[in-house]
Amino acid sequence: MYEPTHLRTFLAVAQTLSFTQAARRLGLRQSTVSQHVRRLEEAAGRQLFARDTHSVELTEDGEAMLGFARRILEVHEQATAFFSGTRVRGRLRFGASEDFVLTRLPEILEGFRYDHPEVDLELTVELSGTLYERLAAGKLDLVLAKRRPEDPRGVLVWRDDLVWIGAERLRLEADRPVPLIVYPPPGITRARALEVLERQGRAWRIVCTSGSLNGLIAAARAGLGVMAHSRRLIPPGLFRLPERVGLPELGKVDFVLVHGRRRGPAGTAADALAAAVLAGGERLRRSGG
Repeated sequence: MYEPTHLRTFLAVAQTLSFTQAARRLGLRQSTVSQHVRRLEEAAGRQLFARDTHSVELTEDGEAMLGFARRILEVHEQATAFFSGTRVRGRLRFGASEDFVLTRLPEILEGFRYDHPEVDLELTVELSGTLYERLAAGKLDLVLAKRRPEDPRGVLVWRDDLVWIGAERLRLEADRPVPLIVYPPPGITRARALEVLERQGRAWRIVCTSGSLNGLIAAARAGLGVMAHSRRLIPPGLFRLPERVGLPELGKVDFVLVHGRRRGPAGTAADALAAAVLAGGERLRRSGG
């Protein structure tokens, strides 16, 4: 028997690769998180994480457990909802960064609609900065987006490296400005790219601006320039630029869920969707193509 509480804790650690971050997400002590993982490993008879004082990584058995844990929890939630007789209903205004359009987010939303057919789900796809503005204005109930480093809000879904990507044939010349492909303001990756280049004293020029991720990808595939992007969400046909090109490091980026102020049916529906996203968080890291 695999205890659902232990499986939820395992997923939180697998998604954040941090016992500390998982504890914060779940509202538990770090020692409790470690205990849950240890008991799950004992039940499985396998080591699920390779960990030391500096890093946490999934083992091969841990990778296998991801899929099993997600399916077990999905069935558990369906059974609980069926026999408890409780039905989530209401209008839910959900905003997602366009980064997720090419991932498995549609599968998670499809599963949510199947489990909660009485929820009227409205999806808004926008830049992360724009989504935060709409959330603050009370126009959204839940947002899945990138988080600025100084912003403490939100529940961490996962943390990733921001990297420079471009076409395989792209060549940068050290004595010429870096050609940038960026979102318009208030794009978070745009701000980070300009900040690190300014700090390095590296000249740059914007060769393409688009509010559409597909537009940015098309420009990058055409070899017009480079763009800052999540390492785990690199689109097909684009590649991470090697360190030898001399571009500065972009640092980390957090992908988080942030709730709006509205409660009642919308708040209950937002909680249910947030739980579905967190349970299926590892799928968001995989390309949908």
